[in-house]
Amino acid sequence: MLPKPKHKLAPNTYAYESLPLVKPTGFREYDARWLFGSEINLIGIQALGMGLGTLMRELGVQPEIVVGHDYRSYSASIKMALVSGLMAAGARVQDIGLALSPMAYFAQFALDVPAVAMVTASHNDNGWTGVKMGADRPLTFGPDEMGRLKRIVLDGEFHMAGGGAYHFVDGFAERYIKDLTDRAPLSRAIKLVCACGNGTAAAFAPRILRDIGADVIELDCELDYTFPRYNPNPEDMKMLHALRDTVLENGADIGLGFDGDGDRCGVVDDEGEEIFADKVGVMLARDISARHPNAQFVVDVKSTGLFMTDPVLQQNGAKTDYWKTGHSYIKRRVNELNAIVGFEKSGHYFFNAPIGRGYDDGLVSAIAILDMLDHNPDRKMSDLKHALPKTWGSPTMSPHCADEEKYGVVDKVTEDFVKMHAAGEKIDGHDIVDLVTVNGVRVVADDGTWGLVRASSNKPELVVVVESPVSEARMREMFHAVDGVLRRNPGIGDYNQTI
Repeated sequence: MLPKPKHKLAPNTYAYESLPLVKPTGFREYDARWLFGSEINLIGIQALGMGLGTLMRELGVQPEIVVGHDYRSYSASIKMALVSGLMAAGARVQDIGLALSPMAYFAQFALDVPAVAMVTASHNDNGWTGVKMGADRPLTFGPDEMGRLKRIVLDGEFHMAGGGAYHFVDGFAERYIKDLTDRAPLSRAIKLVCACGNGTAAAFAPRILRDIGADVIELDCELDYTFPRYNPNPEDMKMLHALRDTVLENGADIGLGFDGDGDRCGVVDDEGEEIFADKVGVMLARDISARHPNAQFVVDVKSTGLFMTDPVLQQNGAKTDYWKTGHSYIKRRVNELNAIVGFEKSGHYFFNAPIGRGYDDGLVSAIAILDMLDHNPDRKMSDLKHALPKTWGSPTMSPHCADEEKYGVVDKVTEDFVKMHAAGEKIDGHDIVDLVTVNGVRVVADDGTWGLVRASSNKPELVVVVESPVSEARMREMFHAVDGVLRRNPGIGDYNQTI
């Protein structure tokens, strides 16, 4: 039996090689992320596996689990440490090897296994590791499960049932690829740039897109875990600008960029302009609701207000529910409401039946976008974009804030806006007409301009987003107003990017 994990250990010592190191803040709202080496060690990962196996039994789930890992240099060793802990707790492990997160989710269905543990740090910088977990397909853990897992691991409450087993599933990638490509091809060879940021998606995305009939130009599709040009993150402007340049150089119809574990897809149009994922979501919602009248959608609080105000969606009878940001939250809400799709501004899209299985897959998203273009042979991606009502929106901006402080800061900002609203105070000269507090605070002004502050669920950061249907100037005014309230609190760092 392992001893209780330590919160801190000095590296290169006997204790570091003998005791589990697990920093408590690595247990996030809906997955787990640590800096490998300084915040968790391999014995700590083993403890995590023992805790996950224990939790599965507590939840009444058959002790069978799919595991996979991304392409980072240390991910395979982390996965095997996790596997050893799972087996010690009596879990029967099905290892699909190098994989995308959605490939692991698909494996739950294809192999008829209830649980999943995918070793990935997604788009985080090198040095980070993490695990995305679930035990009720297609859902992944939320705060309740993560909170219980944290207590089991940190308190050493392991149930060492024994009887674990290991099986490597040979050739599973081919089953995943066949599942996505066993369909009618595109009616025309849409010319696209496929950007993978040298991440894991590079092993799968170009082939899948070619197999459905696209004309694919590869950009940074060589596997290289050093990420030599930029992190594989379709919200990162470096990646989007590289995608833009390649689209324009090649006269491509569209650029598609995938994140490090393949569950998100970013878009650049034929004019070389990046389209934020929430606006792409509105386009997809238009296309889908035309085929499925009165469709129910779910979107996160970072997303554009057009989901509520777009006249085409209104005409199609579409209904939209704004919900908490985070892949586990949106997945659960999509399931609860039986929504046909859930959209996040970050690029996580959750296609439910009849399009998908309810989990986020960047390649399913890419195929849906290509199908939308195929449905509109006389219109370019830029035409579909220009057909939307105009709004001016910011990228997702992330000032640094320590994990131990970020939720308290958001609580204070929310309290400030609630007091302002109750007192009839204005924000930048405009009345506050609505506050959405389901996840941080989204303050909406009387002209439809809004600003959001929430805590990042997976990094020591806050999240700030603003949008205006009026003008770019109003968007910037809202940003400065929201930032002014935010900076009443100490410990707020610089933004990773701004407007």
